[in-house]
Amino acid sequence: MDPPAATGPRAPISINPIDAVAEPWPSPAHLAEATSTHRQGPFVISSRKLPISKAGPIAALEHDIGIAVPEMIFGDNLVAVAHAPTGWRIEFAARDALDAVDKTGENMLQVAYAGSWSASREQTSAGIREVVRPFDWSYSTTYKGSVSISRPPPTPTTTSTDDDKSANHTNGSVGGDSTNNDNTTTTTTSSLESPPPAFAPTTEPIPIDLLMRRDPIRFFDDVVLYESELDDNGVSILSVKLRVHDERMLLLCRLYMRLDNVVCRVRDTRVYVDFGSQLITRDYSAKEATFDHVKQKLLMSGLRPDGITIALRDANQIAQILPVVEHTLESVSLAP
Repeated sequence: MDPPAATGPRAPISINPIDAVAEPWPSPAHLAEATSTHRQGPFVISSRKLPISKAGPIAALEHDIGIAVPEMIFGDNLVAVAHAPTGWRIEFAARDALDAVDKTGENMLQVAYAGSWSASREQTSAGIREVVRPFDWSYSTTYKGSVSISRPPPTPTTTSTDDDKSANHTNGSVGGDSTNNDNTTTTTTSSLESPPPAFAPTTEPIPIDLLMRRDPIRFFDDVVLYESELDDNGVSILSVKLRVHDERMLLLCRLYMRLDNVVCRVRDTRVYVDFGSQLITRDYSAKEATFDHVKQKLLMSGLRPDGITIALRDANQIAQILPVVEHTLESVSLAP
C-alpha cells in the first residue's frame, strides 16, 4: 500500500533565491506574471512591482549607463501606457531615468564629504573599475518618460487587373476566389507613409477640474523606480503613480530630492490621457529652492521643529512651497 499523501502545508517556492546573485531573474515568464494590465478604450495601461534588483543586474546596469546606481534600485519595475491602434507607447523605468542623470559633473551638488562618498561608491561598484567619474550623485534626473512606437504590421490589399475581371465574368463567378487567379496583384499599405505621432508644444493645460471629480477609479498603482538616502545626507526618490477613470487617466512621475542644508527639488512629469479624444498631454515642471528657504517657509506656516522634520519627508507638502524654475507643456493626438 502506498504511504498516505502529505497533508501539511507546502514549502514556499523561492522565485528569487538570495544565493544566486547573478541569476538571470526574473525570467520573461515571471515578468509577464508580475505585470498588471488594464484596458480602457484603445489604451492599455500596465504596471509592475518587483523586489530590489540583485547584484548581477545592478552590475550590468552600472556598466551600461556608466554611473553608480542608488542603494535601492528597482530595475524591473515599470509603468506604461500604450495606444493599441498605432503602437504608440510611453513608459517609465529605472534604467532610462538613471541614464538621464547628469554625467558631466557640472550640476553635481556638494556636501562636506561629497567627494569621498562618490569615490567610495564608484570604487565598490561591480560594474565600474575606472578612476572616479563625476556625476550628479543626487540622482536628480530630468526624465520625462520613454516614448516608442511599435508599428502594427502592414495591411495587405488585393487588386485585380481587367483580365482578372474578364476571367471571372467568363467563369460566371464575379468576385470569385482570388487565390485561383494568377493575375491577382497583392500590394501592401504601410502606415510608415505617415509621420509617427510625436509630442509638440501646446497651450492647452491638463483639465484639473475634470480630475477633481469623484469618478470611479478603475485602476491604480504606486511604483517606486529608485531611492537613495544620499549617504544619510537626505533622500532622492523617483516614483510613478497613476489612476485610471472611465473617460480619462492621470500619471505622475515625481522625483523628490532633499539634500540636507543644501537644496530641495521636485521634478514632476504628468501624463494626462483623454480616452475619448485620444489626446495625450504631458506637463513637466521643475521646482527648487534652498534648504534654508524651505525651512523658513515651513516655520512661517506655524510648524514646530519636530513638525518641520516630518514635513521635510513629505514630497507633497514640499512641492506646495517650492517655486517653479522650469515648465514645459506638450501634447500628441492619436486619433485616427
